[in-house]
Amino acid sequence: MSTSAQPNGRAMTGPASPTGPALSTPPPRPGLVRRTTTHDSLRPSGLSGPVTLDARGRDVRVEADGALTVLDAARLDAEIAFPRREVTRIGTDPDEPRLAALVGVRAASGFRQAVYAALPGGRASHSVRFQLLDDLPTAVLVSGYATQWVAPGPFPQWRQGTASQYPDLCAGWVTDGTIIRGIEATGRVPAPFGPPVPPIEGDDPDGWHEVAPLPAHGMRRRRRLDVWRAGAEARVECFFRDSHVDPDGVETAVHEYTVHATLDPATTTFTACTAEFGALPWPECPLALASAGRLVGQRPDGLRREVRDTFTGVTTCTHLNDTLRSLEDVGALLARLPG
Repeated sequence: MSTSAQPNGRAMTGPASPTGPALSTPPPRPGLVRRTTTHDSLRPSGLSGPVTLDARGRDVRVEADGALTVLDAARLDAEIAFPRREVTRIGTDPDEPRLAALVGVRAASGFRQAVYAALPGGRASHSVRFQLLDDLPTAVLVSGYATQWVAPGPFPQWRQGTASQYPDLCAGWVTDGTIIRGIEATGRVPAPFGPPVPPIEGDDPDGWHEVAPLPAHGMRRRRRLDVWRAGAEARVECFFRDSHVDPDGVETAVHEYTVHATLDPATTTFTACTAEFGALPWPECPLALASAGRLVGQRPDGLRREVRDTFTGVTTCTHLNDTLRSLEDVGALLARLPG
């Protein structure tokens, strides 16, 4: 575990992974279908202003000759008021007028149900746009990390005993863990500080969809979901990272997981699933890694609801859960593999 100092004077800690954060992206190889998404949370009006969310994604298939075929692409643009996290503007490309129903909805608990109501067929579409919408509330929640760089005064104080409302919510919020002890001792959630990370795109422009440079105080949520065949089985690799750019332009990892899975194509059930981490904010967080194995024997269809309903408590992690939820689209991506 490492500890460092921060401009507002609060200690920052984070567990060290065995290998550290990922340094590059595997090149797209023939026979692969890849989905990539990013959610950039920006604060052009300052750290106390609203969040401007720029979310993008695409699905590509790598043909036998190495050429890329774009199967799906989407972009989402939204503005979210803070601290209430209320959506004040939202739109997508391609355009979807029904999303106007989400204006006024909080990007918090209940947002995904509002998406289901606004787009009744969205979940069954397994589209890039639906994944962008599904990831929106947690991406916005994590964007609050950027506010750690303001002076101590504006940070909300937690009433004594407030932490007792949250114990055992997940591995990071385990009773008597780092977060709970910090809140009870100081009235504030401790601020973690992750390791610096290089641009994950590397030298391969085809590995990811196009993204804009991330400015200071910007946060980026990345996902990469690769699906391919290997003999009689199908394989899956899902990479996830939340990162932040500090005032000096240094990008650091807040959360990073990679999930590896295999499926039986005949039954479309998971035969193996493991998770590893590159960076996590709290010493207790890695205890959630084993929860990935609970996908064995399950089918991708219905994972979003299954994980929401059953992956709870200190053996799980909110951000790993969202990564596992995104695997609901694996079956649809498998169907698009080259013949």
